[in-house]
Amino acid sequence: MRAVFLAAACVCMLAVALITLFLLANGLPAFGKIGALKFLTGTLWRPGNDIYGVAPMILGSLYVTAGAVALGAPVGVLTGVYLARFCPRRARGTLRQAVNLLSGIPSVVYGFFGLVALAPTISRVFGGSGRNMLTASLLLGLMILPTVISVTETSVSAVPDSCYQGALALGATHERAVFSAVLPAARSGVTTGIALGVARAIGEATAVVMVAGNQPAMPSGLLRGLRTLTANIVLEMGYAADLHKGALAATAVTLFVFTLGVNVLLSLGRGRRRV
Repeated sequence: MRAVFLAAACVCMLAVALITLFLLANGLPAFGKIGALKFLTGTLWRPGNDIYGVAPMILGSLYVTAGAVALGAPVGVLTGVYLARFCPRRARGTLRQAVNLLSGIPSVVYGFFGLVALAPTISRVFGGSGRNMLTASLLLGLMILPTVISVTETSVSAVPDSCYQGALALGATHERAVFSAVLPAARSGVTTGIALGVARAIGEATAVVMVAGNQPAMPSGLLRGLRTLTANIVLEMGYAADLHKGALAATAVTLFVFTLGVNVLLSLGRGRRRV
């Protein structure tokens, strides 16, 4: 079995290495032809004129992801704490099934919901088409909930009961013991859940394409359309050729490095808190 486990680990590492090599092999030549600095800081994306700048898409991904985390992470963490420490036993199973159902809904269904429900609502309240940064952030915040809830509940449930009992022995109420002793002890796992939610939000394409407006311009407000890195690849890869296709591969490399950087920063933050 040790050999089986080693082989499985090697397969995973090989898959990551092959994906990385494929992205670099297809994206680096475009960086050389366009210019890395010009590509990353350029504000215009006009494939017909061979002008490729992904700064609007980088900012679009950052803004939408930040909005999704700001909206979804607090709700997900509090829901996970509720399931682990406050929810009645009879209702816990039903709520867990509901969370699992949310995680099993396809992205295109979320996108359709955003298109026919969220976007018209935003349009009626704030005006415009409703396909904008706010709608995309709301939808992605909803999509990351299952991940954050599940990981938070597991992390809080794994905290030794002695932490909770010790807080009660010192005179804390149930709520104070949970939020002052149990939740801080589960901070590493909660942070991991939020990191997974960030990865889900950054990598989402189908739902974002349907509600974000898909405008390759610098983001200019919550109620304006934008385009993310993933949406840029999905929308144009079907007909791209030559340098245009290479620029999309370079966009994928940028997204890969960006996602890797976020995970590394979160890992470093968890390590410092442990120390």
